[in-house]
Amino acid sequence: MYKNYLFDLYGTLIDINTDEWCDELWEKMALIYSMSGAPYTAKELNKRYDELVMDEKERVPKEKYSTYPEPLIDNVFSRLYEEKGVKCSDEIVAFTGRVFRSISIKFIKLYDGVHELFDAIREHGGKIYLLSNAQRTFTEPEIRLMGLYDEFEYIMISSDEGCAKPDVKIYQNMMKKFNMKPEETIMIGNDYLSDIKGAYDAGIDSLYIDTDISPKIKGQLLAKYKIMSGSLFDAKDALFGRR
Repeated sequence: MYKNYLFDLYGTLIDINTDEWCDELWEKMALIYSMSGAPYTAKELNKRYDELVMDEKERVPKEKYSTYPEPLIDNVFSRLYEEKGVKCSDEIVAFTGRVFRSISIKFIKLYDGVHELFDAIREHGGKIYLLSNAQRTFTEPEIRLMGLYDEFEYIMISSDEGCAKPDVKIYQNMMKKFNMKPEETIMIGNDYLSDIKGAYDAGIDSLYIDTDISPKIKGQLLAKYKIMSGSLFDAKDALFGRR
């Protein structure tokens, strides 16, 4: 029986569809920046955003990651203001991030069975942690919106760590922080590479759940448990048996 249950978020607990390439997003964001004294066209803003994301990735300190650096998107939003001579507070940067995310979201909802699985874990003495490739400025409000924030013992987000799954470094950071033993820990996620291969490289078991936004599996699926139905109820049964 496991003591530590590490969960991916998007595609595992939360079903979400976003579009960061649509014209409407960049038109709205260009309007917001321009109204704040930082004039951009939609095309210019999109291009510069992409360039700054890559630049921020290259600025991540080498000691923070092994293979997959994760930039902090707040720095990008801030630099977009600063390059037009506008100084902005942390609050303005956070607000800009929330606006960007809200425009890009097409839908967001919990998958069925989340709370039932969490209840089963707690009934068996387990602790629940979040290990997500995400940007905190986007993700924390969404976790709160979905009513999940207080469900976790701890929330570890890649943008805070400077590295992203499947980088073994982020798994090691979580395990070291809470003195987790590999044999007592399992990763649950919908990505055969980030969640499953990453966990395998970190020496821990995993449960793969194939949901509607799971990447196509290429090569061997290294999970101990494989839930191809996409059902968290089936995941619960696989871990704890049917009642």
